[in-house]
Amino acid sequence: MAGPALLSSASFFDFHQWEVETRHPDFFRKDFEDWCDYVARSQCGRLAEDRKLIGYFYIDCPTWVHVRPGNEWKGPLFDPEKLKTDAGRRELSELAARYYRVTHDAIRRYDQHHLILGDRYEAMAPVPEEVLLAARPFVDVLSFQHFGPVPKIRADLARFAELTRKPVLLADSAGSLKLPDGTLRNDPAKYRDTLAALREISACVGFHLCGAYLRNHVRNRGLRGPDETADRDAIAGITAANHDMATWVKERLAEGSQSM
Repeated sequence: MAGPALLSSASFFDFHQWEVETRHPDFFRKDFEDWCDYVARSQCGRLAEDRKLIGYFYIDCPTWVHVRPGNEWKGPLFDPEKLKTDAGRRELSELAARYYRVTHDAIRRYDQHHLILGDRYEAMAPVPEEVLLAARPFVDVLSFQHFGPVPKIRADLARFAELTRKPVLLADSAGSLKLPDGTLRNDPAKYRDTLAALREISACVGFHLCGAYLRNHVRNRGLRGPDETADRDAIAGITAANHDMATWVKERLAEGSQSM
């Protein structure tokens, strides 16, 4: 029996929004190419023939033009003020194209089979069109983290799909309900509503629920409590939504076969 499909990470550089220690890389240096080749050889080469693997993500929430309080000292990778000029927008396009071309080529030297899912952009922060359009030729899917309200998620993913003409993935999202012990429960109602909204976006290929299996005081949301007790309310609601989604998919497939 086949096991679950898997996703892997090929993190070429840490410039994600929680990273507070590493200086920004220079994508135009030769040692960037060498490092990407090493990462791809060590991470992707050994998985190239894995039939259960779907593809590779890069990093979570890259800080192309935004920062968080902990990394204000180094600023964003690219000065957003430059986006006010044509020259600045071209500069960002060239920088992003260099990053995505080098990382793509490194992976494809060692793995020609699996999808490249690219970075998981923070949709609640500025995501320059120049970055998305530069990534477009070098990724198979554009991936977004989005914890906003459901109508905002739907509108933003539809806009990104329209801009890029590429498949989009809701790569991390969830709603939270606070429990008496101070931890959080994944909100099954928001999960259901998010799935329903994503049906309206033909380019959307999936939805990843954010939250560890085990809920604790570090990872404050999960499908099991700190004592391993299953959160039956959340699981029941999520399961029901998944069944509804499966039924909807079967109906669409049936409609498609009848129209052929």
